[in-house]
Amino acid sequence: MKTKIYILFFLLNISGISLFAQEQKMSDAEIAAFKQDVNVVSKKIKTLSTDFVQYKHLDFLSKDIETSGKMIFKEPSLLQWQYKKPYNYSIVFKNGKILINDEGKKSAVDIGNSKIFGRINKLIVGSVSGNMFDDKEFTISYFKIKGQNLAKFVPKDATLKKHIKQIELTFDKEEATVVQVKLLESSEDYTRIVLKNKVINAKIDDSVFNN
Repeated sequence: MKTKIYILFFLLNISGISLFAQEQKMSDAEIAAFKQDVNVVSKKIKTLSTDFVQYKHLDFLSKDIETSGKMIFKEPSLLQWQYKKPYNYSIVFKNGKILINDEGKKSAVDIGNSKIFGRINKLIVGSVSGNMFDDKEFTISYFKIKGQNLAKFVPKDATLKKHIKQIELTFDKEEATVVQVKLLESSEDYTRIVLKNKVINAKIDDSVFNN
């Protein structure tokens, strides 16, 4: 019995070391090259639409809450998150406002009155436009994983830090575009959004963002 326990701990430790080793800190040269790649690609992006699957992890639940939908971006700063399953709910960031449509029930919030939404929106739009790495509101660290690059943003603002401990953006190394967004809350809870089926520079009418 003791032998089995020792073997189990050994395997757990080995797997833990292996997982840890997958995430390696970038050198200054690698950071510079990564930023350059993102900036080059982002300058070519005028519109972007992508399917997404969102996983909400709550510490007291055994299974993550899964929702899915579509994200649409149009330069310079029009952004829509449209949830389609298991419910219809959309959020549009437009002209300094957050427009919400909850299954036909509409409301609007001034982004200026919501620091959290404003900064998250700025970061996500920045990840498409390439204007996120110089944000003085975050301490940023850079890592490389097999086939991907990872940027971790830790808020400097104490108020924001109460709600969000860290934001992680994962980039495809070849395409230099975001493939995953992860928001870690001050507790053990987090939200992970996986982006897939990207379509870049297709024609998108402004009316799409009328929420």
